[in-house]
Amino acid sequence: MTLKEMDQNYVLQTYARNYVNFVKGENSILYDEDGKDYVDFGSGIAVCSVGHGNPRLAKAICDQVSNITHISNLYLIEPQARLAKRLAELSGIDAVTFFANSGAEANEGAIKMARKYGEVEGEVKRYKIITLEHSFHGRTITALKATGQESMHNYFGPFPDGFVYAKNIADIYNHIDDHTVAVMIELVQGEGGVQPMQKQEVQALASELKKRDILLIVDEVQTGIYRTGELLASNLYEITPDIITLAKGLGGGVPIGAIMTTHKEILKTGEHGSTFGGNYLSTRAALEVLSILEEHKNSGELDHIMIMFEERLKEIADKYSNLFEKEVGVGFMRGLRVKEGRDAGEIINAAFDNRVIVLKAGRNTVRFLPVLTMTKEEMLLGFERFESALSSL
Repeated sequence: MTLKEMDQNYVLQTYARNYVNFVKGENSILYDEDGKDYVDFGSGIAVCSVGHGNPRLAKAICDQVSNITHISNLYLIEPQARLAKRLAELSGIDAVTFFANSGAEANEGAIKMARKYGEVEGEVKRYKIITLEHSFHGRTITALKATGQESMHNYFGPFPDGFVYAKNIADIYNHIDDHTVAVMIELVQGEGGVQPMQKQEVQALASELKKRDILLIVDEVQTGIYRTGELLASNLYEITPDIITLAKGLGGGVPIGAIMTTHKEILKTGEHGSTFGGNYLSTRAALEVLSILEEHKNSGELDHIMIMFEERLKEIADKYSNLFEKEVGVGFMRGLRVKEGRDAGEIINAAFDNRVIVLKAGRNTVRFLPVLTMTKEEMLLGFERFESALSSL
């Protein structure tokens, strides 16, 4: 039985897989079982923030696994406490953090926090949460309902009620009523087509929500951990949300989710929990990831390579105007919007055939989420191969 047959016979088929078998990685380069190398501009969908096979992260993980992997949250977990402290320090936000295992879990926890707040603060029970069309907040039942894409809601109802979808930031105000407790947004919509929000609109919204005692939840599952150039996209937009959710790049490949909140007493003992959340392994890995990326940011290398990457994408968008409308995005969360009548999937497949990995996002967009520690040489090689793919079309 081949590996492909094994997968198809024994793994639930919920993914449209490409049956390449990667066996080794070095920063932005992946190697398959035949020794072919691929430039990875997807980083495991924004997860492998410090690259594949990072020796510092590998050592931290091995050292921790050799000692304690998990003891449960019934006891003090030193790297968990240290990680919460570092997130507060690096973000500049006076917040406490709850640790989970994924972005969907983090968003579920954020929704619970908001609902608790709406129950105890104010004279009227508030439970409604406004999200945006084209948003994506996860695949658990409640996070799925918070996702403002109707196609994602097929088959899985009935859903928890209380979610309202606005067309854009300006339309949010039209949906606020006496029962609104929170607004939940991504500052750059990832699955929705790498679509950044306008900074002034976001700042005005944050100010207005504060006046009305409505919580602002920012889903930074994809934008967080230097993906947009700062620790948080919220830092880039110069806002202080009430609740911020993180995952993906925080663990560098080890599953972890986090909910930061400025409302330090919002949940009491026993009102939320997680068996695996914040264990020794995931939090020790995340501490090393933050250490690596803080150094990379402070050296100027992160900003330098991000600027080069953006400039190169804009050149490609102009050069291949028969394929692309424009370049979009922020930092290392970027996309090429494909022209009507052309298929992003065709471009992605051609890129893969030329051994460079790019991703698809909504609104017919080719998405780029490279390793944050990507070198100039890796970037140039990746774009050389990507252009070869485009020329073939």
